[in-house]
Amino acid sequence: MAVSGVDRTTMSTSTAAYLSCSSLFLPPPFSAANQRTHFTTSFPHPILQRKWKNDCWKNTVSLRCSAQLLVDVAPATCAAYGTLLLGGGLFAYARSRSKGSILGGLSGAALMVVAYYLMQSPETKAVGDAIGFGSAFLFAAVFGIRLAATRKLVPSGLLLGLSAGALAVFFAAYMQDKF
Repeated sequence: MAVSGVDRTTMSTSTAAYLSCSSLFLPPPFSAANQRTHFTTSFPHPILQRKWKNDCWKNTVSLRCSAQLLVDVAPATCAAYGTLLLGGGLFAYARSRSKGSILGGLSGAALMVVAYYLMQSPETKAVGDAIGFGSAFLFAAVFGIRLAATRKLVPSGLLLGLSAGALAVFFAAYMQDKF
């Protein structure tokens, strides 16, 4: 924001920064010598990026998530989540002879295997992320319904938490790959 009607040469640098930039974040420290230099600051929020240019804050909003670590962890998350779903289904079947649990564990593991292999190729990585996201969303909904019906944290609450974590990883990876 430019300050109209005020001579900037007579103001101190702190007054110029206060008057020229209205923001909830404090501007980076600067001196009179480098006021016209372009600064880029990074904030913990990956979507909002603020740039310092010509004594003003300019907001640019981006839908691209810059969390490269989550993209790199997505195939490992897929393998671990599929293994946990398969192990949970086998455990529930061995304990209570529940055919629904073994079917759910096998189908979840199969979906995660497909998503894992699709994530290995750059051309099909976005499709693998979408399959992983859809599967994690489906299982999060199932475990959320079971938690609401039974009010037991084990196993429904634990698996809901794991599904929500996998959902976050797959969503971030999809956003990074797609945009």
